[in-house]
Amino acid sequence: MNLLFTSSGRRVSLIREFKETYRRHGLEGRVVTADLKATAPTAFYSDRHYLVPRVTDPAYLDRLLEICREEQIAAVIPLIDTELTLLAENRSRFEEAGIRLLLSSPLLNEIAFDKANTYQFFCAHDIPTPRVYTDGELARGEHRFPLIVKPRTGSSGQGVTLVKNGRELDFFKEYIPGAMVQELALGEEYTLDAFVDWNGRIKTIVPRLRVETRAGEVSKGITRKDPALLEAAAAVVECLPGAVGCITLQCFKAEDGRIAFIEINPRFGGGAPLSIAAGADFPLWTIQMCQGIDLGEPDYGWKDNLGMYRYDDAVFCG
Repeated sequence: MNLLFTSSGRRVSLIREFKETYRRHGLEGRVVTADLKATAPTAFYSDRHYLVPRVTDPAYLDRLLEICREEQIAAVIPLIDTELTLLAENRSRFEEAGIRLLLSSPLLNEIAFDKANTYQFFCAHDIPTPRVYTDGELARGEHRFPLIVKPRTGSSGQGVTLVKNGRELDFFKEYIPGAMVQELALGEEYTLDAFVDWNGRIKTIVPRLRVETRAGEVSKGITRKDPALLEAAAAVVECLPGAVGCITLQCFKAEDGRIAFIEINPRFGGGAPLSIAAGADFPLWTIQMCQGIDLGEPDYGWKDNLGMYRYDDAVFCG
């Protein structure tokens, strides 16, 4: 049971968790990584690392298939947004070679990648979400500051900007490519890790309070077994078309208890190791799914109020 993690980059904690799962359960198999760079930190922790061209390169898929054949890969697990739709649309090429993709449907990836599509999806399913303003609504002054301006297809918090007046709004609407303007959500910010089997059944959901972030990724977080968040997240996941594997949702919970969702990321989030450390066994469930084993009943036995506090580390080689 060999797994290939693509665009592995700095996701050392996740790779370590999978390798430890193999060791702890006495499972046969290798954890293989692929990235654009030989200096990707995961290259020094996986069992084998491969260089690949950029996701936009026409040779990218052929290279992945070549690696899969060479390493006898059972399943591919992509880790960045920009390749999810590409892989989902080419799922048949991998399945014909006997390789599974731990990946949601093309439709779900299109909904998640474009934030305007995400907003429309939330509205269509009556899922509370901060309002997105059209140019006409902004011109008529239907908004109130402060506002959030962000790129429609951004990731990792890149380009997300708080604007406090009309001058800033005009500038950042032009400066940020594909800008959309959204009402500012108030309250505590949460990331919710849901794990879903091949049939769309939820195995677990773990809400994580985002205490502190760096470059759009959580650096300090705490698990919260909040019934309202669990119920709200389950309602969202059950609406998602073709959800598979780890689905990462983001939301805000206001002081009055109202919950507003802002993002869907159908992949392992950067803070997933916190959910795993709390007892949500994403690595084992992933391996079992790829082995064709039914995951059984939902499991919410993970530890509440577990904190994660990240710090910088380094790999030395030469």
